[in-house]
Amino acid sequence: MILYGMDFSQITNDLFIGTTPLVEDYDILRNLGVSLVINLRFARAPYPDNSPVPLHFLWLRSIDSPLLLVSIQKLVQGTHTALETIRNGGKVYSHCAKGRHRSVAMGAAILIAQGQTPEEAMDLIKKQRPISDPGMFYVHRRILQFGRFWKRLNA
Repeated sequence: MILYGMDFSQITNDLFIGTTPLVEDYDILRNLGVSLVINLRFARAPYPDNSPVPLHFLWLRSIDSPLLLVSIQKLVQGTHTALETIRNGGKVYSHCAKGRHRSVAMGAAILIAQGQTPEEAMDLIKKQRPISDPGMFYVHRRILQFGRFWKRLNA
């Protein structure tokens, strides 16, 4: 969905994945019920939100490269923060530059933590956001690794 130039997809009732929101997009996110924005860009910090009810930002600096994968530690940190936000009635927006790789890995990690298998998470994201590429070899591999790690962590 492209709304006022903002490219994003609703994956579940609690999770959105897309491109980097601009300050003028923040009200759109708030109107959708989003309270947490997870930024997986390396060099682009979140734009400040001067609203009386500001969004919460979690900046997990990551590079989209097969050589420098999003770390499992960052996926765990983002997942824990997202689960807490959802438990408190909020929604989560995960983004990277194009909403295709890093944000997809983060979104899949959240879905896995909510009980989906890695394959179910990737299939749902691909269905809801066709431009996403969870099948990209290094993204796919990282999602599977996170699934194994999360299972051991919560066994």
